[in-house]
Amino acid sequence: MANLSRQIGIISLEQLESAKIINLIGVGGIGCPTALALGDMGIPGLRLFDDDIVEDHNRPTQILYRRTDLGRPKVEAAKEVLEMFTDAQIVPVQSRFDGTQDLEGIVVSAVDKMDQRMVIWKKIRYNINVPLYVEARMGAEVLRIYSLNPTDPEAVERYEKTLYTSEKAIQQRCTEKSIIYTVLVAGGFIGGQVKKFLVGEQFYFEIIMDLKNMILMVE
Repeated sequence: MANLSRQIGIISLEQLESAKIINLIGVGGIGCPTALALGDMGIPGLRLFDDDIVEDHNRPTQILYRRTDLGRPKVEAAKEVLEMFTDAQIVPVQSRFDGTQDLEGIVVSAVDKMDQRMVIWKKIRYNINVPLYVEARMGAEVLRIYSLNPTDPEAVERYEKTLYTSEKAIQQRCTEKSIIYTVLVAGGFIGGQVKKFLVGEQFYFEIIMDLKNMILMVE
């Protein structure tokens, strides 16, 4: 087991163990650094959902993948690399989350389409087996992260106001979709939100970070 002595004053081993396994849906730009952050924090298990394969255009922003992983399923490549760096038990699910799979424990959504977010939300809305839902969105140098207890009626109502269909989403040019420093910041923020939840601190419902203009807003 990794020596976590430098962080046990921030989060204890018992608090980390209470997470058991975290469901991470999407192992792309945001999902890769999030998986690494959670694993290195000492989260005991990660269940990864993704049906994509590694392509060359993924590698500049999807830090878990190597040249030798091109053409491989992302979850298999991610499992191999994460096991090199972390002690987390990695459970790869080479499938798009379609709402038929069971979810229990903390759920982190790192998908890139609004319609897919709606599928995930439908599954966990008022699901007593999911104590924390963290959902991240990114466009180039701007990211948004939502965190909530999906059984809290007030939080549910507030979160649902942020949802819309993929048709209504702003379509950015393919050359302006993502960059490495934005996804790294996202992974760090998500890890921080999970830590706050596990230690019983108040986590933020919404985090907005504009890295182009260096603006941070939280509430």
